[in-house]
Amino acid sequence: MPVEVPRPRLYLASRSPRRRELLAQIGVAFDTLVLRSPPRDVCELDESPLAAEDPIEYVQRIARRKAEHGWSIVEWRKLPPQAVLAADTTLVLAGELIGKPRDADDAGTILRRLSGKGHRVLSAVAVAHSGRIETVLSVSEVRFRVLEEEEIARYVASGEPMDKAGAYGIQGRAGMFVEHLAGSYSGVMGLPLCETAQLLKCFSFRL
Repeated sequence: MPVEVPRPRLYLASRSPRRRELLAQIGVAFDTLVLRSPPRDVCELDESPLAAEDPIEYVQRIARRKAEHGWSIVEWRKLPPQAVLAADTTLVLAGELIGKPRDADDAGTILRRLSGKGHRVLSAVAVAHSGRIETVLSVSEVRFRVLEEEEIARYVASGEPMDKAGAYGIQGRAGMFVEHLAGSYSGVMGLPLCETAQLLKCFSFRL
């Protein structure tokens, strides 16, 4: 009778329900790691871009920093030494980084800017373990159809845009806004599964 070998687990350094769903989709066992700093570490994870920072360098830097910070928490709490996976997703429109909306008015402003135009979605994934860290990057091209003011207002009122880069979730109601997608659907959601799976194989995960 074959012996079932336990699958390795990892820590997901993210509270995103979308990333949890996507990891579960490909059969990855994980524990959620809350990125709280040690008591003496008063520096929070600052996601502000550096001056003249390239968007690709930015999203990779933030993903790496989250993974490194997650690993420091594993060591500080003396948790089982599992790999830490972190990710960051941002939009680029006409060379400008577009993050999460500050409020409902900002969400409406972002959606008006995306209306009828193409933008890039950058998703970086980083895995850290015992001093080793590796990253991968997914770049997708998305184009919105022209949006009516009324449907923008309804979408903002739904609350869906508020915790999402670019003020929309392609897996939700905003799927009806997307006229064209070239790249990774899961990457636009926040965790590119193809790239993530290949990265995890580098850390001996069998998927």
